[in-house]
Amino acid sequence: MSEAAVFSKCAWRLIPFMGLLYVANFLDRVNVGFAALSMNADIGLNAEAYGLGAGMFFIGYFFFEVPSNVAMEKFGARLWIFRIMLTWGVVSMATAFATGPVSFFTLRFLLGACEAGFFPGMILYLTYWFPAATRAQFNALFLSAIVIANIIGSPLSGFILQTAGGWGGLKNWQWLFVLEGLPSCILAFVTLLYLPSKPADARWLDVEEKLLVASAIARDDLPHHDLRTGLSDARVWLLALADFGIIIALYGIGLWLPQFVKSLGFTDVETGFVVAMPYVATMIAMIAWARLSDARGERIRHIVQPALLAAASLAAAALLGTSLWSVLALAFATVGIYAALVVFWTLPQSFLGGTAAAGAIALVNSIANLGGFLGPTIVGYLKTATGTYAAAMGFFAACLIMTVIVIMALSRSIPALKPAAVLQP
Repeated sequence: MSEAAVFSKCAWRLIPFMGLLYVANFLDRVNVGFAALSMNADIGLNAEAYGLGAGMFFIGYFFFEVPSNVAMEKFGARLWIFRIMLTWGVVSMATAFATGPVSFFTLRFLLGACEAGFFPGMILYLTYWFPAATRAQFNALFLSAIVIANIIGSPLSGFILQTAGGWGGLKNWQWLFVLEGLPSCILAFVTLLYLPSKPADARWLDVEEKLLVASAIARDDLPHHDLRTGLSDARVWLLALADFGIIIALYGIGLWLPQFVKSLGFTDVETGFVVAMPYVATMIAMIAWARLSDARGERIRHIVQPALLAAASLAAAALLGTSLWSVLALAFATVGIYAALVVFWTLPQSFLGGTAAAGAIALVNSIANLGGFLGPTIVGYLKTATGTYAAAMGFFAACLIMTVIVIMALSRSIPALKPAAVLQP
């Protein structure tokens, strides 16, 4: 059996399930954007308080990210992902019972602490199965789950908000948290049965296939260093800064887009469908872009170009004001942000191995995800101060320009790749 066939087999076995987990993860992380349409008034949150509370998730995420990813190296992916999913599902459902700003802030912090390690753990997990030269396309297939979460989650959230109020004495936004948190708890137990920790544990690979995967991964294997080496590498901190610029724009748009669209006069259900539309184009673009990056064996330009597209689109959205044209500009910004992100996540593991790589991936993600705290908070502050979203969109554009500058500065210190065959998983 050829390498391409084996890796395709691994991709079909793993990535749809990993994507399903990430759909549940991302829904539980961002459904607060839809809950806010009615929750804010019920528990006394103004724009600034909502932005701060939505962002508290990323504070909890920051403190527990590196320890969680190192723990996955120790305990194995299957057991550790089970732990992460079960605890985040329980806390997500508990958010239905927030009664005011303090309880809302606390539950968002706990949700971040429980989810910490899932995304970098999955990125690390992919390195166990797929060689570096083909990794962008597999990252894209996995990360497309975020896009799918928005495509199906936005209309679903809008539908729940419009129809579920009053059942069992709970309001519509409370049912939103309960119904979208429960699948994570169920999938946690499925993970124990389905997800092998490493290729050697996969019952669906025969001995020859396991050896082939091990041989291909070994060709890329970098010297294994300790955690301190990974955390002290200057390139890791610069990558964190670059990713910070991407993430602050991603969550700044994602957590406020439902309210922006609703302000145009749409109903909750209509808002869900309008918000979902840009993500359909985004999923197609990010997968195609990642495959192109693998085929050309090039990473830097494939991060810089879509980041520039996103920055220009956000600047246009700032100038266009509250209109459908601005929604279109935000759609192009979303395409650029996600296309840059999928290629970006090939970089940290391109120069570090072992525990150093686990720690570095987690550090980059934890620092960058502080942008998820600042993004919604800044939107809330600027919206309150100016009455529009224009200043926030301009700020996000500037953050993406910072990302471009940092990535270009790193270009000479990131190892080059040889062009790879584009697989058909």
